[in-house]
Amino acid sequence: MGAPTLSPAQLVDRLLHDIEETLGRPVPPVYAGALRAVPRHEFLPDRYWVRDGRGGYTLRDRTKDPDGWMTTAYTDTPAVTQFSDAPPDDPAGGSMPSSSASQPSMVITALIDAEPRHGHRILEIGTGTGFNAALLTAHLGAGQVTTVEVDPLLTTTAQQHLNRLDLAPTVLCTDGTLGAPNGAPYDRILATCSVRTVPPAWVQQTATGGRIITPWDSAWSCYGTLTLTKRPDETAQGRFAPYGSYMTIRGQQPDIDLERDILRTGQTPTRSTTTISPWAVAGGNLDTEFHLGLTTPGAWYAWDPATDAAHTRLWIADTTATSWAAIDYDGQQASTFAVSQYGPRHLWDEVETAYRQWTALGQPGVHRYGMTVNPDGTPTPWLDCPGQPLDGLPRT
Repeated sequence: MGAPTLSPAQLVDRLLHDIEETLGRPVPPVYAGALRAVPRHEFLPDRYWVRDGRGGYTLRDRTKDPDGWMTTAYTDTPAVTQFSDAPPDDPAGGSMPSSSASQPSMVITALIDAEPRHGHRILEIGTGTGFNAALLTAHLGAGQVTTVEVDPLLTTTAQQHLNRLDLAPTVLCTDGTLGAPNGAPYDRILATCSVRTVPPAWVQQTATGGRIITPWDSAWSCYGTLTLTKRPDETAQGRFAPYGSYMTIRGQQPDIDLERDILRTGQTPTRSTTTISPWAVAGGNLDTEFHLGLTTPGAWYAWDPATDAAHTRLWIADTTATSWAAIDYDGQQASTFAVSQYGPRHLWDEVETAYRQWTALGQPGVHRYGMTVNPDGTPTPWLDCPGQPLDGLPRT
């Protein structure tokens, strides 16, 4: 056991080097200074978890391994601090992570995109551990930063972390989708959780010329970060950037299970075949999956490698639990795949059409997409410029 082999200052130096390697550029001095002024380990619990590279998590326990706990606190990786539905005596006993300390390079990237300046009023959505609010407060001052968190326990813990370092942003326990109207308008709204739709309150509470920076999520793909600028006509408009994969804001998390909610005995699907491989649409290409998320709203997928009906099956369903599709690989040939579809939406037809559209458009990357959001939250996604809305582009 024993003390860490590197001092906290040395660990921060190493972290800054790793962040610069990820960003491909130096960390701006103002944010490097904030990282030095705000010790990340002060915002982590005695037990947290990091990905093990095999789909699971590795525990870092301060009591049993203080060196590993401290060293990992200053690596460029997210640290899970809470799991959903976990019993009090087993914080990792839940099914999914529900709170984390974000990856430092992603935190810095979002701050660079936000460009918070002295005199700006900032609203942070998702206090979490309080680390990001601490960086903002160290940069701008306590009176300029408001942060909101829906979880009472996380709110209390974050407040304790901030108090310990004599940092005093306004910390509120409330639903983040509602913003914080008493402090509006804000020059910047920064979300540390992803959204499937931009809450109208965020648009309404942003000052003209101000920005909203939020990670993006769709039923198909949790990826991308959207930066919007509030316009004089009360709309917000901006582009996506190819980074960011965050937990979805709690008010927009659907609770849909394929076996429990969708599949029923007596359902008679229509059957066909396709030449589009299921791996082409759900094989991990982030550009493909981002496009499908924007153009097939509510559609999500799950792989089943153990079905009796096929060697491997791609399930597709929708968040209303009314439609599903199954695309089967027989384990022998990959030129055609069996398709079954049920419900009012022919989900595979929609996905195949969207995939062919993405291909016909030249396989655009995430950075070519943007969105205009009306004051009521109605979104219009577009490609390259607002004059090319996705629903108006050819769908072959």
